[in-house]
Amino acid sequence: MITQQPRTATSPRRLTASAVDALLALLCGLAAAAAVGVTAADGVVEVRVQAPATWAAALGAAIGFSLLNHALLTRLTRASVGKLLTGLRVVRTSDAGRPRLLPLTGRWLFGLYWMVVFVPLHVVTDSDVEQQDAVGLRVVRR
Repeated sequence: MITQQPRTATSPRRLTASAVDALLALLCGLAAAAAVGVTAADGVVEVRVQAPATWAAALGAAIGFSLLNHALLTRLTRASVGKLLTGLRVVRTSDAGRPRLLPLTGRWLFGLYWMVVFVPLHVVTDSDVEQQDAVGLRVVRR
């Protein structure tokens, strides 16, 4: 039996999916920061931007949402929210099967590392190197 190989995801689709996922994580972090860092007393609203609890809530919510989106949701649906919206999915490189949770978590960690280390480096050096698939998983078109 010959199985058809999935179509490779194009860079614009991958970038759009990444941007949607990053924006959702950022919005989740901002919502958590607002919930923790805004107080109202006697009709005066105060935003405690410099409070450590505000930043901890923002960072924790953003990272937590990102992990749930990229690992748990992808385990259940084969795609994060951004990938679902752009027609992409994550499959195992070996057989195009459903990815498991541990490799998805490893892929998320690799992506986090990529965003923190390599994206700023590529922006500064005006490089056109693209993110590669990792830990035996790849992104393909649905």
